[in-house]
Amino acid sequence: MTTTRSIAFIGAGSMAEALIAGMTKTFCHPTQIVVTNRQNRARLEELKRTYGVHAAQDAQRAVQHADIVILAMKPKDVAEAMAAVAPAIRPNQLILSLLAGVTTETIEQLARRDVAVVRAMPNTSAAVGLSATAIAGGRFASEQHLETAKQLFETVGIVTIVPERDLHAVTGLSGSGPAYVYYLVEAMEKAAADIGLERDVAKTLILQTIIGAAEMLKASDKHPSVLRREVTSPGGTTEAGIKVLEQYRFQEAIAACIRRATARSEELGNALLTAIAES
Repeated sequence: MTTTRSIAFIGAGSMAEALIAGMTKTFCHPTQIVVTNRQNRARLEELKRTYGVHAAQDAQRAVQHADIVILAMKPKDVAEAMAAVAPAIRPNQLILSLLAGVTTETIEQLARRDVAVVRAMPNTSAAVGLSATAIAGGRFASEQHLETAKQLFETVGIVTIVPERDLHAVTGLSGSGPAYVYYLVEAMEKAAADIGLERDVAKTLILQTIIGAAEMLKASDKHPSVLRREVTSPGGTTEAGIKVLEQYRFQEAIAACIRRATARSEELGNALLTAIAES
């Protein structure tokens, strides 16, 4: 556990909490973290009680004394938040942005100085230490900055370094991905009720089925289509179910879903750039 880094969170939502929970196990001591947000003081006190971190009402002061600044507010609030803390940002700091669609260049502009920015797209599975996170460095971010970011996000799951242009796609795929799985589980639970299974029994079976399938995919070198065919006996129950999915163009729907989420990430980033340019 390091004893040198001080970290300021701007924003105190669920992703910030997931990172705090992971970071305080192996990356830093709770007393090295300060959390601030725009107005929800009760939330700050909750995090302080739960994790032993510091809570601050003065965001500029929190940033001024931090080695790492983590932007964890909603993307639409980034301009206002950065305007408040920009005077306190130092060139030797590292800014980590969790903001979907917001480029490192935008963060650099809002910081009003040349500063290292690493953009990250974790997902909500960070809350249980199983996030799939992708990170990308801005033009002032060094290999050491990327390594620091990688170590930080590894406290809540796996980390992949990608070119920044790929982060919109990452957002549509793995950033939003848990919601797609939850949506599938919703459908499976409704179907289980329709066919007469008790809710608790169905939930246990569904969850273990998903966990088992994921572990098979992780452990096997076989393509998913091969694993699927191994389960699908000719004329059997699985084949009958798969034919219905094909009838409803299930794979096409999933692909369209991911493409639309990717496009929305791009739209959000462009809208923010326009708003900043007009302000």
